[in-house]
Amino acid sequence: MDSIIEQLNANLKIVYRQALDADKKLDDLQQQGHGKFKALFAKDAGFDFEAKRFKPYVLDVAADVESLSNDGLDEEKLKKTVIKLQQLLQLLATFK
Repeated sequence: MDSIIEQLNANLKIVYRQALDADKKLDDLQQQGHGKFKALFAKDAGFDFEAKRFKPYVLDVAADVESLSNDGLDEEKLKKTVIKLQQLLQLLATFK
């Protein structure tokens, strides 16, 4: 279990750095009058909220990982957390 949590945390560090860069680009685009959208992910993406920046989504996944670490490995929660992380990675990859 520890190796799974370690791997999730390692991926979170990567996603966090990419999210900060992407959020900066989104801020620049918005200042130029672009980027008029409601949320980065659709409502059915597994997140319980909508946000226009990546950081809130990263923090949501980080909270899930912390919960898995503290409360024990719940297979269903792990699956949802991994899916959220994958979605973040995919969107960040297409954003570059």
